Amino acid sequence: MNSTTTIARPGIYARGTETVDTILRAALDLLIDEGATAFTIRRIAARCDMKVGNVSYHFPRKEMLVQVMLDDLIDSYSRLLERTVRIPAVPAEEQLRLLIVLCLDDIRGKRTTRLFSELWALANHSDFVADRVRIFYQRVHDYIGEYVALLNPALSPEEVHTVALFISASMEGTTPFAGYEKPWAHKMPALTALAAKSLVELAKTVTSRDIAGLPARLD
Repeated sequence: MNSTTTIARPGIYARGTETVDTILRAALDLLIDEGATAFTIRRIAARCDMKVGNVSYHFPRKEMLVQVMLDDLIDSYSRLLERTVRIPAVPAEEQLRLLIVLCLDDIRGKRTTRLFSELWALANHSDFVADRVRIFYQRVHDYIGEYVALLNPALSPEEVHTVALFISASMEGTTPFAGYEKPWAHKMPALTALAAKSLVELAKTVTSRDIAGLPARLD
């Protein structure tokens, strides 16, 4: 897995940790419940019953909140993977299947469906947020790529990343269709079963030629 520089939480000091955590919870809840358009320092301060100055002391820009939220999320997902997926006695193929199921089960929840939709919306208008979202997903692709490389050692590192990106995109693509309260949410268990079967098989059998592109069309 590629390493990513961990940036210390802004504003944290010995007696400020509880305050910072309160602000972060309020910011996360606001983004989930009210969306990107409501994501302002003023609205976050109101939600956690603080003065605007108290919030901006720790987080002068709302982008800093996004940075810390995503850092915290990747840390929490990493710990979850260590407990439930990265089990030494479990074969790599089964670990990849477990990872796919975990990701799709997570998409069914309110937090993930709404949070990441709103983060992408913020990323459309902020290069900083776009870069933080990219770093987050690069970590996800690295996790998936570890299993692709183990299951299909003939692939080059660039091809492994392409396959990992495809697997990630395939899972993320279910969000607007079958995520929390979406039109086909009731079909997510079936979609998860199909994804676990097809994406693991793809990781095992895809070739460099497949990745290079479709064959020329016959006239």
